[in-house]
Amino acid sequence: MGIIRTALRLVTWWNDQTLGTQLFTSRKGVKVGEDNQGNVYYETRDGKRRWVIYNGEVEASRVGPEWHGWLHFTFAEPPTKAPFVHKTWEKPHQENLTGTALAYAPSGSIRQASPAARADYEAWQPE
Repeated sequence: MGIIRTALRLVTWWNDQTLGTQLFTSRKGVKVGEDNQGNVYYETRDGKRRWVIYNGEVEASRVGPEWHGWLHFTFAEPPTKAPFVHKTWEKPHQENLTGTALAYAPSGSIRQASPAARADYEAWQPE
């Protein structure tokens, strides 16, 4: 199993960080912080590059707004040094649920409506 995982890390980024990323991180990366999901954030010593090493699934929507802003140079200081101020109306960060059973489905959509509620639908048939 270890050989397969190592081979996958050589050629894919979605299974974990690649060996190249791991080598670059160990040589040039300075750990800046970690979020509540265990994702670890790094930057180069000169501060010109920033990146995240995901804990688990590599999915960009797992990065919260405070770290997203830091990664994209919207904020100069990371949330560990300058905590992000949340507005009272903000909802907690939630990862993208598209394609899961928890994905949003508005009322009247095929996923929400029962077959009886869709009785007015009539498929087009060519003549």
